[in-house]
Amino acid sequence: MYTSCQTHEARPLDEDDQPHGFCTVTYSSSDRFEGHFVHGEKNGKGKFFFFDGSMLEGFYVDDALQGQGIYTYEDGGALHGTYVDGELNGPAQEFNPDGQLVFRGQYKDNIRCGMCWVYYPDGACVVGEVNEDGEMTGKAVAYVYPDGRTALYGSFVDGELIEAQLATLTTQENGRPQFTIDPDSPVYCYDKSTSSCIASHKLLPDPYESQRVYAGLSLISGAGEGLFAKTKAEANTVMAFYNGVRITHSEVDSRDWSLNGNTISLDEDTVIDVPEPFNLTENYCASLGHKANHSFTPNCKYDSYVHPRFGQIKCIRTIRAIEKDEELTVAYGYDHEPSGKSDPEAPGWYTKQLLEFQQRVSGKGADETY
Repeated sequence: MYTSCQTHEARPLDEDDQPHGFCTVTYSSSDRFEGHFVHGEKNGKGKFFFFDGSMLEGFYVDDALQGQGIYTYEDGGALHGTYVDGELNGPAQEFNPDGQLVFRGQYKDNIRCGMCWVYYPDGACVVGEVNEDGEMTGKAVAYVYPDGRTALYGSFVDGELIEAQLATLTTQENGRPQFTIDPDSPVYCYDKSTSSCIASHKLLPDPYESQRVYAGLSLISGAGEGLFAKTKAEANTVMAFYNGVRITHSEVDSRDWSLNGNTISLDEDTVIDVPEPFNLTENYCASLGHKANHSFTPNCKYDSYVHPRFGQIKCIRTIRAIEKDEELTVAYGYDHEPSGKSDPEAPGWYTKQLLEFQQRVSGKGADETY
């Protein structure tokens, strides 16, 4: 590797024209190293700038990275690890580009090993002993919900739920969790919806959600059922999940608004829908997020969530502290203005509520947004 390099600075070099002192060296691969050399070998602090935009910095001894090092990915995420002779060996932590912790555990010869924790941006995590390939695969792996206690413990393959039972994370000692399994728990399996099947186990409630919310008659006139808090909750708390069949945006746009009462955009390709008869809890109660009604002054918001049973969905997250039995509301976010030759992309009840809200705000002279 080092014979195919060029030293961009004429000095400092030793008598054999090898880098000696602080140098910048560029290799044939276009990787660049800036740091201290002793007779051609990296010794001391240094940083690699790789051709793909990633970086590796740390302390080098006899040409090999030793001790603590930081590898920064091209997207800005970072792995803080322990290096022995240039290889990852020992404790490590990994962070996403926003600085959130996404991994905590051990490495051996550049592969994850032992007890590891994988964290999701939504606040949940998966924990367990990884296999020889560093994957979260085995029969003693757990998904832990954002409360840090409620868990599903059982069989996973590469972090994906196969089957598990309800458990409680009771203690953590030296990074090793202890779980108490509920002996009366049903078995939970990966159950991602399709365009025609909302769930295989439609009447199996989510154990985390069922601790926090219930469906009841909405306090909003004409709204039917609504979603209510079972207990107090702080701001930024995940309260409920929004699962449903997965359909396309074009399908939603081409049909009457009366069929779109329980739809929410998942991404640019997919819309989640809870169609009849699954809007009734006696037919479907595996998730209740679709029960949250609209408000122009909501106390919750929709957020992305990776669910152990349902996969990538949406959740209902509080935006302020919530009281017990308070109704949870979200802003549906329909377009307010006409988008060309058609009417505004919102149902009639929404445009009526919008007009009433605007009149109230105008009357108060308040500066509110919707």
